[in-house]
Amino acid sequence: MDMQLSGPGALDSQKIGRIVSISGSQVVMVLEDEDGRHGVDIQTPIPSIGTLVKMFNGGVVIFGLVSGLSIPIPSESAEDPEMKIVELELLGQATVEPDGARGPFNRGVSAFPTLSGPVYTSTLEDLNQVYGRRNVATAPIGVLHQDQQTPAYISVDDLLGKHFAVLGTTGSGKSCAVALILRSVLQEHKHGHALLLDLHAEYAHAFQDMAEVISPETMELPYWLLNFQEIREILIDRTSAQPETQANILAEVITEAKRAFPNNTEAADIITVDTPVPYRLSEVERILDQNSGMLNRPTDAEPYLRLKSRLTALTNDRRYSFMFSGIAVRDNMTSILSRLFRIPTDGMPITIVDLSTVPSEILNVVVSLLCRMTFDFVRHSERKVPVLLVCEETHRYAPQSDRLGFESAKSALSRMAKEGRKYGASLCIVSQRPSELATGMLSQCNTVFALRMSNQRDQDFVRGTLSESGAGLLDSLPSLRNAECIAVGEGVAVPVRLCFSTLAPEHRPKGGTAKFSDAWSQESADRDLVATIVDQWRRRRQ
Repeated sequence: MDMQLSGPGALDSQKIGRIVSISGSQVVMVLEDEDGRHGVDIQTPIPSIGTLVKMFNGGVVIFGLVSGLSIPIPSESAEDPEMKIVELELLGQATVEPDGARGPFNRGVSAFPTLSGPVYTSTLEDLNQVYGRRNVATAPIGVLHQDQQTPAYISVDDLLGKHFAVLGTTGSGKSCAVALILRSVLQEHKHGHALLLDLHAEYAHAFQDMAEVISPETMELPYWLLNFQEIREILIDRTSAQPETQANILAEVITEAKRAFPNNTEAADIITVDTPVPYRLSEVERILDQNSGMLNRPTDAEPYLRLKSRLTALTNDRRYSFMFSGIAVRDNMTSILSRLFRIPTDGMPITIVDLSTVPSEILNVVVSLLCRMTFDFVRHSERKVPVLLVCEETHRYAPQSDRLGFESAKSALSRMAKEGRKYGASLCIVSQRPSELATGMLSQCNTVFALRMSNQRDQDFVRGTLSESGAGLLDSLPSLRNAECIAVGEGVAVPVRLCFSTLAPEHRPKGGTAKFSDAWSQESADRDLVATIVDQWRRRRQ
């Protein structure tokens, strides 16, 4: 055994137990000291959940993670000897050369530890070998929970190339974790392209130095970028009379209006209702008037009149000016895409789209449009411009229940989740209620950062979507402190409990809860304040 423990850092190892059961990837050991004794008088350190330990089999060192602790037969007195059982999950292995040199760490095990074999504590060298990522692009995000001196890294290509999720209840540090991950990755890769959908206007403060913020006041998403499913959702109420008739009329009219636009006449034969080319709403209204005037009965003209009435209402509502504006129609799709995806980056690799004041009745369509354009852009760029799409509060516009609507957004996100990685579209799902996400959405994420979760249904949902080992770590989800998480998946070397680095105040998202005790301890409001609130209320877009 001395031969096996030779090498740098090996002298710091200490025997802590003996293997008594091996089953698949699960190992059970009895806590013992170097002399094989167990009980209250031994000085063996008791490991905690998530502690890394090591075992040997010939020239192979096998690493395991503590997943459970128990005393099967408790003694009546704390002074009596007790058998302490430690459950382990096998993570991976590394070869040990005859001269003591150790090969690289690899996930999975091909050589299992032996029954009755000893189990040792891990050294700093072990921690760096298992949790460090060698020969790959990495970014630091914090430190290991079991050793605050050992940094925790993420693999940039594995994280972004296979989608990831940041999950946690309100107040667990979820938004700060998202800001930290993005900042860490983009500080190492300054020419990245990230699009963040911000529903609560909280991230602009965190990225003042590296992001362009687009709000409805500065947003430009012209209606002609919408595909037919999206424009139909805006113009046609499902509960209205003859919705299918209206849909058929709308498809024909939009196609005709697109082909009639001056710049589109040469390619008119290949233009469809979904082709993203400009067209004039005035031309749509003209065709509707023309076709309705050719009908003999007033009842036959009702679908045409409904569509025209809805168009008029949208163009006259200033809340929709970013989409249905009165300015001249021009083909500015190139400049819109360049702004959204930061091309060129000009030192600002993130675009934050502030959706906090977008009218709720078209939030679905706006999210759908942004997700679909991200997917289509990277698909046609043939991996020349990989893009990361960060969806804050994903459960709001990709809900599991079909009764809540948002079919356009769910469809666009689902397609990106399933196919995006093939083309260079990365998806980050951020949610406080993972159990309410659309079916299959989370299972497409190969890396999950799970912060504190108190809801049992959310915990079970996260466990059910992960095939990775680390079940013992996930059991600690309800007891995690703020800014702590369980990271599982391809983006980290092995499942790990880590503590996120602390962001500087100017790099934290704008959030938190109201200080009731401070506000209610003195009279701080008057009628002038109410008048100001009313004025701001009326000026808002929703």
